Amino acid sequence: MARLLLIEDDLTIRAPLVRALRERGHAVAAASTAMTGLRDALDDRPDLVVLDLGLPDLDGRELLRMLRAVSAVPVIVATARDDEREIVRVLDAGADDYVVKPFTAAQLDARVRAVLRRGPGGQPVDPTVVVGGLRIDPRSRQVDLDGEPVELTPREFDLLRHLATRVGEVVTKRELLTEVWQIPYGGADKTVDVHLSWLRRKLGESAQRPRYLHTVRGVGVRLVTPEVDG
Repeated sequence: MARLLLIEDDLTIRAPLVRALRERGHAVAAASTAMTGLRDALDDRPDLVVLDLGLPDLDGRELLRMLRAVSAVPVIVATARDDEREIVRVLDAGADDYVVKPFTAAQLDARVRAVLRRGPGGQPVDPTVVVGGLRIDPRSRQVDLDGEPVELTPREFDLLRHLATRVGEVVTKRELLTEVWQIPYGGADKTVDVHLSWLRRKLGESAQRPRYLHTVRGVGVRLVTPEVDG
C-alpha cells in the first residue's frame, strides 16, 4: 500500500479520484490548495504526490519547484495541456511523470506504480555506481566527483543515473527521452543536447574535451571511465 497525497482544487475531480485510489489499495490524503499541499507533503512524508498545475493560490509549477527544493518525494503532475513544450517544462522542473486530463483512476494508478518501482521510495533502487572518480548514489540522489559533491538538478541526476546503468554502452537520444523524460521521441533531441551540455559543465568537461560523457555522432552518448594520462 502506497501513501499518496493528491493536491487538486476541483472537488468533482478530487473526491472520486481519492475514492478510486483507495479502492485500489492506496492510503490517500488530499489538499485543495498549494500551501496546504506543501505543508502536508513536508509533515506527512507521503510516498508520492499527485499535483494539479491549476491551483487557486499558486501556480503548480512554482509549487513543484518549492517542493523539489526541500524533498525528493516522487511527483506526478496532472496537466490539461498535452503539447510537448509544456510536458518538457514540468519534467525539467522536477516532475517524475505526468498525466494529461482527462484521465481515469486506472491510468493514474498505473503511473503511480511505475514511478514507485523506480524509487527513491519504490523498489528496486539501483546500487551506487562508481565510474572512475564519479560516484552516483541513487538512494540519496547524490553525486560526488573526486570526493567533492556535484550539485545537479533532478533531471540532470536522472539523466546521469540512466547512463550509469549502461556504463560503456552507447545510449540513444530516443531511449533517453523515453526513459528519463517519459515522452515519445519526436524531434525533441535538443532537450537531451541541452541537458548533456549542462551536465558536462558540472563534471568539468565539454563535448570537445570529454572525460566521462562521450558523444557518438548520429547515435547517442555513453558514460565511460576516463583514460589516465601518462
